[in-house]
Amino acid sequence: MTASDAPVETDSAGRPPKWRVVGPGLVVAATGVGAADLVATLVAGSKFGYTLLWVAVLGAVIKVVLVEGAGRYSLATGRTIFEGWRSLGRWTTWYFAPYIVVWGLVYGATAMSSSALPLVALFPDLSLRWTAIAIGLVGLVLVWFGTYAAFEKVMAVLVGIMFVTVVGAAVLTTPNLGEIVLGLRPIFPDDSVVNVLAIAGGVGGTITLAAYGYWLREKGWATPAFMRVMRLDNGVAYAVTGIFVVAMLVVGAELYYSAGIAAETGDQALVQLSDVLDDRYGEVFGKVFLVGFFASSFSSLIGVWSGVSLMFADFVGNLRDLPSGHPDTRTGGRYFRAYMLWLTFPPMLLLLLDEPVGLILAYGSLGALFMPFLAITLLVLLNKRRPGALPHSAVPEEWRNGWLSNGFMSLCAVLFLALAVNELRNVLEENLPFW
Repeated sequence: MTASDAPVETDSAGRPPKWRVVGPGLVVAATGVGAADLVATLVAGSKFGYTLLWVAVLGAVIKVVLVEGAGRYSLATGRTIFEGWRSLGRWTTWYFAPYIVVWGLVYGATAMSSSALPLVALFPDLSLRWTAIAIGLVGLVLVWFGTYAAFEKVMAVLVGIMFVTVVGAAVLTTPNLGEIVLGLRPIFPDDSVVNVLAIAGGVGGTITLAAYGYWLREKGWATPAFMRVMRLDNGVAYAVTGIFVVAMLVVGAELYYSAGIAAETGDQALVQLSDVLDDRYGEVFGKVFLVGFFASSFSSLIGVWSGVSLMFADFVGNLRDLPSGHPDTRTGGRYFRAYMLWLTFPPMLLLLLDEPVGLILAYGSLGALFMPFLAITLLVLLNKRRPGALPHSAVPEEWRNGWLSNGFMSLCAVLFLALAVNELRNVLEENLPFW
């Protein structure tokens, strides 16, 4: 039986179950915390010590707000997030269609390479390119043949490995608790604006945040009765996310900033960190951290293979006017599996060839716009009183945004618009020398 055939989880009285540690929230958080997030906080710690710790905490809070909004919309209306976007007009489809196609192509290659890098560091005789391809195939098989319940269990194991290794590395450095407390003050050191945006905007995922509602549905949490469970699930999951990024900032502050060592950029920074741990504490600690690096990258890979494939399947189902929740759009459905193939095989060509500039420009431009798109559309959907183009897409009054949710979502929109402008400028400068 696939997850799409699974019954809604209720007790004998028809009430939702008690909250469990492992749920869709932990899945979306684990998917979002990839190598890029760990690198961003590591580099920030190496440059500014504990000064930007407050930004890491703010980033986790921001994602709690957005994921809770996506989950609340799905539970309150019984609609998916794409059905909500569709109710706002065709312009949302014009943006989302090219975005999910281009994003999947480039992300597939990036995720496979990121997952292969720590394995090649552990076993230097391996080829990075062919190891990346092998990992992509392993991820495809795991999600293709697995149920949602099995996928959730695999993610829980990977999160456990991440917790032990990443938090263990922070504890190993014997952090200065007084400096940590001072780091919670909102201070902007010189030349830190870009780092602030990168940490606050990058903690815990991009498009995968919108996948939360789909994982709720696969779990069987599909009605307002699950609202309280969803909120607890989401809050605890992003508390774990906050712990991860704070731990990496601690490592950067203690091992790099205090010693005056410059951290590398990109995924190679995490390989460099394993070398620093080797030198400081012994070879075993560096090797263990590489295992955590792999768990972080691979959890993001299979999370996207599941969550974004569900989003794509729902997108195609909507274009074909299939009823909501049609089997073709659920875990194991044909549109779900079609996007998994797109995430796996065409990106392998990018691993074998240089990535074309035009594709990188499209990826960077469309990707930079997604988070403001999500924040602004959620702000509209969660205040919407009329269904618009799609029946039953308006949120019942009791589940609409209050002033606090509106305030946080407005802050998210402004933050991500600023981050988008900065990201677009960087993409143009790096790929168009005449810009």
